[in-house]
Amino acid sequence: LSSAAGVGGGLVQAGASLRLSCAASGRIFSSDSMGWFRQATGKEREFVASIRWGAGTTYYADPVKGRFTISRNKAENTVYLQMNGLKPEDTAVYYCGIGRSPWDMDYWGKGTQVTVSS
Repeated sequence: LSSAAGVGGGLVQAGASLRLSCAASGRIFSSDSMGWFRQATGKEREFVASIRWGAGTTYYADPVKGRFTISRNKAENTVYLQMNGLKPEDTAVYYCGIGRSPWDMDYWGKGTQVTVSS
């Protein structure tokens, strides 16, 4: 996976929006899922959102429901995470991944830092 670290992450104020993108190399099977996880300093990596590649079914962690939207571009093998209404507690390194389960990634891209100031 190649995580487009230069596109999306950054430092923003609370309430702002960011969009993360992540391009996958190679073939993605319809049975695969791609997702976003995040890891704040001193905390374990946690699930944020994922999408089933074939059906497009999406899943979200409760803290981001209604604010974040995951989507995919199958032609470009790319997954996006639109983040609106960002809060300081969203500050973390965000990782994209691909796996056989929406909640368990087998391969990871490079992390992208998102910092939200209050």
